[in-house]
Amino acid sequence: MKLALTIFVLNAVYITLNTFRTMLMVRRQRLWAPLLAVLEELVYVIALAIALKNIDSPVNVAAYTIGFGIGIYLGILIEDHVAMGYVNFQVTLNIDNDDPKYEHNKQLPEMIRNHGYGVTETWGYGRNGSRLILNILAPRKADHRLMSLIKELSPDAFIMVNEPTQMSGGFWSKEVDSRFKKHHG
Repeated sequence: MKLALTIFVLNAVYITLNTFRTMLMVRRQRLWAPLLAVLEELVYVIALAIALKNIDSPVNVAAYTIGFGIGIYLGILIEDHVAMGYVNFQVTLNIDNDDPKYEHNKQLPEMIRNHGYGVTETWGYGRNGSRLILNILAPRKADHRLMSLIKELSPDAFIMVNEPTQMSGGFWSKEVDSRFKKHHG
């Protein structure tokens, strides 16, 4: 049983590192991803050698596979906790003059700004009329909070979130963090 536990822990550690390193690669972390890969591969070689030597036991095989699943889960938890980078919310609202929510929707950008977020407004036209389109950049650590705020303030809004991999210029990278920290400590 001790061997199965060792196999489980080593594979869980390996896959945790693998999952986190993959997320670092997606975010173009050119220094941290390769450094983590070295540690990841060290654990992998040790785990695989032990597992292959003892593959004859169903308990060891189960420990290896369960460690794999737990490792993915832990990697995601770590990445969520670290929450590197930014998210960009695109929020689309109905803004027709005839709409009973017109005034409320028109005030939404300022309401969001009052919570410390930068908002860029554009206007568009959709199938059923005029639309107000908001672009909001936030630290990734704030994505759940911002989503809740938007849903609370405007439950009918269409919200699309993406993660930019590169940014340049503007206030984006310099002021977003400081404005967010000022409002959310």
